[in-house]
Amino acid sequence: MKQKYDYLIVGAGLFGATFARLATDRGYRCMVIDKREHAGGNVYCEEIEGINVHKYGAHIFHTSNREVWDFVNAIVPFNRYTNSPVAQAPDGRIYNLPFNMNTFYSMWGVKTPAEAEAKLAEQREDALQRMAADGIESPRNLEEQAIALIGRDIYELLIKGYTEKQWGRKCSELPAFIIRRLPVRLAFDNNYFNDCFQGIPEGGYNKLISGLLDGAELRLGCDFFADREYYESIASKVVFTGKIDEYFGYRYGKLEYRTVRFETEVIDEPNHQGCAVVNYTDAAVPYTRVIEHKHFESFGPAVYENPHTVISREYSTEWCDGMEPYYPVNDERNQTLYGRYKKLAEECDDVIFGGRLAEYKYYDMAPVIEKVFELWK
Repeated sequence: MKQKYDYLIVGAGLFGATFARLATDRGYRCMVIDKREHAGGNVYCEEIEGINVHKYGAHIFHTSNREVWDFVNAIVPFNRYTNSPVAQAPDGRIYNLPFNMNTFYSMWGVKTPAEAEAKLAEQREDALQRMAADGIESPRNLEEQAIALIGRDIYELLIKGYTEKQWGRKCSELPAFIIRRLPVRLAFDNNYFNDCFQGIPEGGYNKLISGLLDGAELRLGCDFFADREYYESIASKVVFTGKIDEYFGYRYGKLEYRTVRFETEVIDEPNHQGCAVVNYTDAAVPYTRVIEHKHFESFGPAVYENPHTVISREYSTEWCDGMEPYYPVNDERNQTLYGRYKKLAEECDDVIFGGRLAEYKYYDMAPVIEKVFELWK
């Protein structure tokens, strides 16, 4: 019996929606299901007080791939948003991110790239001498690695507290490979990304997802695992974007994640913190950052047109069943376990595994789209 659909796509997030768009454009019949009551996965936006709130955390699209940029802009035009976060440090001061001349001037008073490089070199040399004195030949953990790369001043003020909150572990207990390099920019440039293109869809990410899914059949509130036999019977192939260990019934055990809890608040003022993203690097502050959503789509005087604003405080925490999995835990145990599941996946000829959960990999948005492009090519 001929199946009704060519592809059953499990998950209406960015990977599944992009796959649906490319498949539909090629004449294939697609059914997209998602257990949530909305499409878009973690890029979904909820409108509050006329503001598109990034419900699952800040999403800033950035890429140097012209093909990807043209692809998303053909669906919905993107604005000119430039990611320029700041960090509030334990000393109470505000520092620019990524580490650049504005950061170094605020911290040390240096005014030229040569002065900044000399100060960084001095800090790195001091770190290496201290390690050598303790008989340490190479960094053994994230703390030692970070200090060797950037020096103790920046580590203590801008890295240590934030990282420990993010991972729920002391930096001295985290593996060094997590932070093999740190971006240092010897220019007065607060643009966080080096990509050629960046922005936010005008009107929010829901417009992008809606355009990607146009022409595919979409069913929300549908759990693939609740009626797996039926769903697998209706299509020639399955595109699976959920948790790879769940697909295989947790045969070898469960992969681990970090997750994020959001505390969202409407504030009766037009401009609360002056930018979209403020990181809090003090370990005594329980949240990692505060997002003020209107700054993603409102610029200049337009910020004040809406007398209200919406902020979200982000709390990083351990993941457990029933919580949304966000970040794969990048340690030896989990990578080995994922490797075993990946071998099982490679034996499934009628299933395509893709995306953050199915590949147990942290993805920015543009590389997700690139991955789907590669599959079709």
